[in-house]
Amino acid sequence: MTAEPTTTPTPLGETSRRLAEEARPLAAELRELRRDLHRNPELGNHLPRTQAAVLAALEGLPLRIVRGEALSSVVAVLEGGRPGPAVLLRGDMDALPIEEDSGEEFASVNGAMHACGHDLHTAGLVGAAKLLCAHREELPGSVVFMFQPGEEGPGGALPMIEEGLLEVAGERPIAAYGIHVMPWGSGTTIHRAGPTMAGSYVLNVTMRGRGGHGSTPSASVDPVPPLVEYVGALQAAITREFNVFDPVVATVTQLQAGGDAPNVIGDTASCGATVRAMTRETGERFGAVAERLAAGIAAAHGCEAEVGYTVVYPPTVSDPAETAFAASTLRGLLGEEKVVEAPHAVMGSEDFSYVLERVPGAFLFMGAAPQGVEPSEAAVNHSAEARFDDAVLPTQAAALAALAVERLERAARE
Repeated sequence: MTAEPTTTPTPLGETSRRLAEEARPLAAELRELRRDLHRNPELGNHLPRTQAAVLAALEGLPLRIVRGEALSSVVAVLEGGRPGPAVLLRGDMDALPIEEDSGEEFASVNGAMHACGHDLHTAGLVGAAKLLCAHREELPGSVVFMFQPGEEGPGGALPMIEEGLLEVAGERPIAAYGIHVMPWGSGTTIHRAGPTMAGSYVLNVTMRGRGGHGSTPSASVDPVPPLVEYVGALQAAITREFNVFDPVVATVTQLQAGGDAPNVIGDTASCGATVRAMTRETGERFGAVAERLAAGIAAAHGCEAEVGYTVVYPPTVSDPAETAFAASTLRGLLGEEKVVEAPHAVMGSEDFSYVLERVPGAFLFMGAAPQGVEPSEAAVNHSAEARFDDAVLPTQAAALAALAVERLERAARE
């Protein structure tokens, strides 16, 4: 049971309803931070300039700051004026190795790009921290702000967990929330209970034969035919061995064989594929099926198969109860028409999945299509032409702050 509050609690929703108004004056400051980050993107888990920018933005706030040891993470803890549990809010900070072609006046010039909107996530979380710090005395518990590098690779959430993220407030958070921008209608929030984003896996298969001259394949053991057969058989295996309502997507994106001359049969032929699955069990079972299939086809052709299957991120699964709570809270904050249930999961992946495996929570999407552009015509995330409307930043900040406020208030009443 949560300890009884020592002061009179704020009526349900009163604080969160003020947050949208309080966030508006932050618009210029958050926009400036976002555009500074956009001009100077950094990759992976080493983001020294981004980390410094976040620390500068949080300076002077009543927060306990913990810097990452093995990566450039920032964890900020706000301890409320009333006793209670902790809630975690997350924003990722890293960019992609893409040459920007957005046409923005603040476009990157260093060969990397915030093509997935993480610059908005970082600025939005800073905004949420500022809003909640202004209400510190009213909060019945703590808020953990998770500024995470490496989401685009090699992964920053799991190293942060290993460095004590989930214990930094003294006890594991009771709920965790993240918001990801997408090129949809500006300010519209999308939610989905259960599997929200797919797990991501990498499959690499090499067929080993015996090379020779292309004019006499009978004197060789050509690895190309079994590889070609394998690529086709892999797609058939998906429909024959996996339930259509627990989908798997395997896309072969790499094929390599032979040498520089077309009349040479090489010793090996290989393929690489990205694999997506909506449950951990199905994702792991696909690896076993892929290995069995490769071994059988290779043996039929007198070859040997080597199979590598790597988990990138597990599926991102939003807790049904926390998702319902988040949707209800955001409807009260943003209006009924701005909160929509997604008809299906997204086949992209997210390493916030590691947090949601350990803490019940929800991963949400917020529309940020550029002004004057129809969402259906907007460049998608990870495109060199991707653009996002940073006018959504106060809304994003208020939404994150409202989730923390209302969840702590609910815990205080239970």
